[in-house]
Amino acid sequence: MRYAIAKLALATGIAIASWSATFAADAKINIGCTATTDCASAAVALQEGIFKKHGLDVSMTLIGLNSNIPAALLSDSLQIGGPTPTVFLQAVDGGLDLVAIAGASSTAQATHDTSGVIVSPDSTIRHPADFVGKKVGAPGIGAYLQVLFSKWLIDAGVDPSKVQFVEVTFPTMGDTLKSGAVDAVVSSEPIMSRIVDSKVGINIANFIGSVPDGRPVILYSATREWAQANPQAVTEFRAAIDEAAKIVNDNPDVARKAIAEFTKIPQNVLSKMKLSHSDPSLNKEQLDWWVATMNQQHMLQGNVDTAALIQN
Repeated sequence: MRYAIAKLALATGIAIASWSATFAADAKINIGCTATTDCASAAVALQEGIFKKHGLDVSMTLIGLNSNIPAALLSDSLQIGGPTPTVFLQAVDGGLDLVAIAGASSTAQATHDTSGVIVSPDSTIRHPADFVGKKVGAPGIGAYLQVLFSKWLIDAGVDPSKVQFVEVTFPTMGDTLKSGAVDAVVSSEPIMSRIVDSKVGINIANFIGSVPDGRPVILYSATREWAQANPQAVTEFRAAIDEAAKIVNDNPDVARKAIAEFTKIPQNVLSKMKLSHSDPSLNKEQLDWWVATMNQQHMLQGNVDTAALIQN
């Protein structure tokens, strides 16, 4: 009897060890985000060992343009990415089978001034109508900032089709504006403060001020195939992000250190600025608001089923 029990215990132990080894192998995750503070929860979870505590082997990759993230997910060079809701929804509308697995950041009254439209100090642009015929750099056509800037123009009676948008990566925005290649850039922290502090540009409008609170700015996404094949990894990722988001919001200095490590932006620059509001929540109503905003700009071709886009 004792021998049988011992054999059973040994077999059980081997099975558990085997499951753990399999999970560890499957849990190798590369997360891609752009150089903003919106993925602070992932950066903190990596820096503070929270991912590791949850059994996840995580690395992070800096992505130049947000609109490149869906393709990187599809190619499996990223397992999880941080697209804006607009980039995510356009990718799904275009036929990519992506799902949202957690929120990263959301709009909040206290952080509305962390994004803006920057022009050269000697520019005469000051009002929405002044952008007609001008060239504006954005971190991805169809990305969050470009869409909300277009909404700001529409709300002021300006047709955004009369503005020429070009893609400019966050790190190159200051140089692009300084060279005169664009008349303005739509930017956010931490890049926005770097441009303003260097006297290359001035912020003339915090154009997201009219957006309701609690609307996702960045969400964590994966292919449906990867999410369904790795349910335990998704569960542990969510738990880690939830834990890290509390740290970001309650202890921003820890978040700044993690963001500096990820983006390579100096700590003394980050110390002067507000961080995005970390928010791991995500629901259908939040995505529906973005669908309505995008439909106002004729950005979607079909009817997007937002309920099917949030991984259970």
